[in-house]
Amino acid sequence: MTLIIVLILLLGYVAIATEHITNINKASVAMFLGVIGWLLYMFFGEYYVSENYPLEYSAYLSGTAENVWSLRSFIAQHVFVGYVASAAEIVLFFVATMNIVSVLNANECFDFISEWMRTRNSKKLVWMVALVTFLISFNLDNLTTVMMMIVILRKLIPNVHDRALYNCVVILAANCGGCCSCIGDVTTLMIWVKGAVTPTAFTVGLILPALVALAIPTYLVSRVLPERVSLTSQLGMYNGDDSVLSRWQRLLMLFVGIGGLWAIPTFHNLTKLPPFVGAMCILSILWIIYEVCNLKRMRNDVMVNNQRVPYSIQDVNSQLILFFLGIWFAIGAIEETGALETMANWLDENIHNVYIISVALGFVSSVLDNIPLVASSISMYDVVDPADVTGSDYASAFSQNGSYWQILAYCSAVGGSLMTIGSQAGFAVMKVERIRLKWYLRHFSWMVLLGWGAGLIVYWVTEILYEYCF
Repeated sequence: MTLIIVLILLLGYVAIATEHITNINKASVAMFLGVIGWLLYMFFGEYYVSENYPLEYSAYLSGTAENVWSLRSFIAQHVFVGYVASAAEIVLFFVATMNIVSVLNANECFDFISEWMRTRNSKKLVWMVALVTFLISFNLDNLTTVMMMIVILRKLIPNVHDRALYNCVVILAANCGGCCSCIGDVTTLMIWVKGAVTPTAFTVGLILPALVALAIPTYLVSRVLPERVSLTSQLGMYNGDDSVLSRWQRLLMLFVGIGGLWAIPTFHNLTKLPPFVGAMCILSILWIIYEVCNLKRMRNDVMVNNQRVPYSIQDVNSQLILFFLGIWFAIGAIEETGALETMANWLDENIHNVYIISVALGFVSSVLDNIPLVASSISMYDVVDPADVTGSDYASAFSQNGSYWQILAYCSAVGGSLMTIGSQAGFAVMKVERIRLKWYLRHFSWMVLLGWGAGLIVYWVTEILYEYCF
């Protein structure tokens, strides 16, 4: 049965990787994988339960006779529910953060960026695009950042062909910015929630390699761009669903929203509550400010249909959430069969090098979305207690803030940028901006590869220097 579940998962991964060909939404495939994996485990779980949970199952029976219904109830209440709880932490976090961004965007709080980036110097503009995208993605999730930058670039550059390379830089910058922050990507959030890293050490270890991986392709793009870029004559007036706030009110909301996101890791460290609690706190404060700023309009019926709740609050990126849930549950079913542990043991015995493992996963993530790759990779290994490490550099790589977790995040993000189908951010740009995969491979992938290699060398050098100095 383990082989069947693994084969179904692999076939599903192929379907996810070929979404741009089959036009079958990857979220629907992921949900099917999650459901079918646990159905098979449920119906044929007697061996796995007796192998992995003999004492727990015996206590659950409390002397009563074992039957098929007691087995299924045990799996549902004691095995599956653990994966539901861990998935809920991540989903609730992104529900809150994506709505924070949506409220800010719907109230034109990000229009300050459009004003600041307005220049006809193409080389200056591409560096500004890279820097702004990197910084925003560092604090927000990379998919939301990419969608926001698409809107900003469309306001600045009307011609779709003129902004193609800028959009390529946006993909890489969003993935690089997200990979060096615990709240910047689904993959890094999964690593953080697992307890494999701490926010400060994670950022310090990856910020320089990520910047190098972005800077080299950005420089190469700036060399091939024309000297001047054609911009729109003027920025259009805002016509959103929510109210129009004054300039100081928008600045206040931007400060509270972005500043609050920065404070989430500190909130978690001080309270030990899950990160989504801090995100929900920031969202509630931002929502209150929104209503206070619009109180006069609401009383005077200025707002359309007296809209008490902003439209952005009612809309969640459901496809990303459903995709993540499906993948998480599918990986959980595989993990319970012991297949991932078998794979980890094989890698330990035959590869025994975290750089080779992570680089290989990075190349795979360029074809397959990096979320399922990272979910599988972090499920293969437990976080090693430093006290259990007996002088082995390889074993220490899996301790908290060990090199494996950082290199995995870096390689899956930058490696996922080798193709537009390798990340949620790249796929979004490909669909919205109609960037062809062949064009991306010909014009930008080789630049990403150079930056990826250079950043990896920088990480390796800094790690050696750190070990030498400390």
